[in-house]
Amino acid sequence: MDYGKFKYENAQKAREARKNQTQTIIKEMKLRPKIDPHDYETKKGHVVRFLKAGDKVKVTIMFRGREQSRPELGFRLLQRLANDVTDLGFVETTPKQDGRNMTMVMAPHRNVKAEEKAAGRARPREEAAPTPASASVPASASVPASASVPASAPTPASASVPASAPVPASAPTPASTAPTAPTPKPAPTPKPAPTPAPPPRADASVGPPAG
Repeated sequence: MDYGKFKYENAQKAREARKNQTQTIIKEMKLRPKIDPHDYETKKGHVVRFLKAGDKVKVTIMFRGREQSRPELGFRLLQRLANDVTDLGFVETTPKQDGRNMTMVMAPHRNVKAEEKAAGRARPREEAAPTPASASVPASASVPASASVPASAPTPASASVPASAPVPASAPTPASTAPTAPTPKPAPTPKPAPTPAPPPRADASVGPPAG
């Protein structure tokens, strides 16, 4: 006997058993005997939401002071709530007095649980399915705008001026063909004339020569 295979089969059986199990959750809703009509509608909306989700609801009527001597007020309120949501659930536990509180338990119908379970299974399938928009427009379809204007068609500007025509700027100019004249050398600069030496000065202290 393969022990590893035995453990694997037991784990698969336990997983399937947990998948088929339904966890029962009991929600609680508290009311007062002198509740306002608007508040009653709000509380009833919560009870309807809980029953649609497949959960049980425990409704509690809280008495205070002299209200404890009038338990029929709470009983009537519970009966009214049960009649308003009779399409979604039924009374599992009849109203009973428990000190200052009166409690009643309501459970959803079996068809409500089955619908909620089926809706929970359908949600992942809808998310995994492709959207209709991607199926209606294939990715490989060509766009009509690209078909009407071909990308390879030459523009009028490129047709008037061919690309292979020679550019006039590359032709040789007449100035470049003529020989260049030699540049004249600059004339030599004349040297300045030498400055004559000044004549010798006559000495006044020297007398005339003797005869």
